[in-house]
Parts: sequence; C-alpha cells; structure tokens
Amino acid sequence: MIEFAISSLKRRFWKYLAVFFIYTLLIWLTSSIFLISLSLKKELFLTVEELPEIIVQKTLAGRLIPIEIDRVEKIEEIVGVEAAYPRVWGYYYFAPARVNFSVVGLEEIGYTKTLNNFLALNEFEGNVMVVGEGVKRILNNYYYKEFFNFITPSGEFVQVKLKGTFPTTSALESSDTILLPLPLARKIFQLPSHLATDIVVKVPNPKEVPLISQKIKTLFPDSRVISKEDIKASYQNLFDYKQGVFLAVMLGAFLAFFILAFERISAIGQEEMKEIGILKALGWQIRDILKLKFLEALLVVGNAFFIGIVLSYGYVFWFQAPLLRNLFSGFSVLKPTVEFLPVWDWGVFITLFLVTVPLYLFAVIIPSWRASVVDPEEILR
Repeated sequence: MIEFAISSLKRRFWKYLAVFFIYTLLIWLTSSIFLISLSLKKELFLTVEELPEIIVQKTLAGRLIPIEIDRVEKIEEIVGVEAAYPRVWGYYYFAPARVNFSVVGLEEIGYTKTLNNFLALNEFEGNVMVVGEGVKRILNNYYYKEFFNFITPSGEFVQVKLKGTFPTTSALESSDTILLPLPLARKIFQLPSHLATDIVVKVPNPKEVPLISQKIKTLFPDSRVISKEDIKASYQNLFDYKQGVFLAVMLGAFLAFFILAFERISAIGQEEMKEIGILKALGWQIRDILKLKFLEALLVVGNAFFIGIVLSYGYVFWFQAPLLRNLFSGFSVLKPTVEFLPVWDWGVFITLFLVTVPLYLFAVIIPSWRASVVDPEEILR
C-alpha cells in the first residue's frame, strides 16, 4: 500500500509540490518563532533565578523615589528574612548615542551570584568601572576606550577609568550594564548616604515570600514590594503577547494554505476518478481507497512537517535566526548579542502537529470518499 501511494504521488508530482513547499515554509516559520521564544525565555529565566527573592521600592504619587536605608533594620527583624541590603542603581542617558546605560553601585554584596563572584575575584575601588558588552561597543564607537566622563545632575564632570567588561552567563543581563563602586555611584547620581534606590531582601524559604511581602507592605504602606515570581510573570506575559501577535498573523496564512490545499486536492480529475473506478472494479473496498488517499496525504504533510521542524531547528540554533531574532530581541542600539540556547518542548510541537496536520488530511479524505462511493461502472463509462 505504501509503495502504491508513493508511485501515485510520483505520477502527480507537480500537483502536490506546491502544497508540500507552502506547508513546509509555514511550519518552518511557525516553529522558528516558537524555538526563538523558548530559547530566550530559558536564558531570561536563568537570569531571573539569580535575582533576590524580594525587592522593596518606595513610591510617591505612583512614581519611584529613593528609599531610606534605616528601613533595612526593620525589614531584617521580620521572621523569615535572612538579610536585607540597600541598592544604588539607576539609568544614565548617553546623549550622543541616545541610549540609557544601567548604572549599578557595588560594595561588598553583589545581589546576584554573578556579581558576588565578580567582587570576590576583583578589587573594585576608586574611579573605575566595568561595563557590559553592549556598553563597550557603544563607548568604542565614540572613542571612549580607556575612560568615560559622567556628568552629574549639577553639571560636574566625573572621569572614570574603564577597567574591563562584565563577565556573565547571560548577555540579556549585562549588555547595557555599568558596574561602579558604591561611593562613586552615589556621587554620579548625587544620592545622599542615608538614601538608596531600593532594598533587596533574601528569604531562604520561597514559600514564605508571599507572607513576608505582605508584612513589608503593612509595615511600609508607601512601598512597592516585588517578588521574583512577579518578575517571572511579567516576562512570561511579554513573551506570550509577542508570540500571540505573531500567531494571529500566522493563522491567516494557515487558513489561506488550507483553502489552497482543499481547492487543489478536492478537484479530483478524470484520471483520478478513473483510477478509483478501476481499483473498485478490481475488488478494492471504500476503506482501502480511503486508506490509500490517507497514506498519500500523510506522506506529503508528514514529510513537510518533519522537514520544516528540522530546518527551523538548524536556522535558529546553528545560524542564530537572522532577521527573525529581531522580533523578540528588538532593534535597540544596545541590543545584546544573544546566542540562542538549544531548547525543546514536545508539548508545543505536538500541539502544532495536531492543529495543522489533521486539517490537511480532512481536506483530502472527504473528496476521496465522495469519489469512492460512486458506482465504478458509471466512472468507467
């Protein structure tokens, strides 16, 4: 039966070629978007895992303002809190390139494993800075190869020596980052010593995070308490939104494809009708004819689906998805140089298979059934 189905496809090669090509293209494009999204989410969530369990910010009229450092002691008195640390960080606008750098002040605690490892291996004192890959690229373009001049809010110039690049496992984390000693960061932002940008809270037991967050909110009503899970949910919503916009567009493309497939396959010509009539005259049952047509359709759509998946995997993880990667990483000047991490999700691709393949098989089986129920004598006449 399989050999007969293959020979039947060969006789109608050009009829099925367009369907095969378009279906392969659609599967390749759709699965490429899924793989890019899954890979970026994997890298981003690896970065989020290093973040502190709770971040406490102070708000006024819905906007963030510096928070008092003396709140650290009160937060540490809450049962379940291991430690709390004030952070000094902010955005510095570099007008020539029209970009914002993320400036982070460090002292003894780096707030993430990567920063802690960096502080343990490097002496980080004086007017020095360590930058991310994206920042270094921008500074080199404007001939800042050994130092950079910060301008404080009061108009004072602060010259800072460029010590090196920031080592990290995630380009998404470090691309726009500048690390400075804490006193230098305070000087550049002109932030008084009794204030901080926010406070990070370490909680050993993740199950206690919601309760501790509520206690902090009750203790300081003017605070905004953000947990690691809140950040994960925000990133998940962002990726789901971008993925959903793309899939809404692709839905129209798939609909057009199935209309094309139905029109092309359902138009059974006289030659195919004659072939069905001869098979019935030779003793084939309706179920045998439907089985043959099912195998023909499955060979076309199955191979197209498999080839589309393989091509998308190579396109994303071997060639790093040129053009399509911009849908997720953006077009910013400080766009990180991301290397997609290989990832696979059986659930996504099984769903894609079940959504696309049965519709094509349906478009083939129904016309074939209509032709197979006709009397063979009438067909042959």
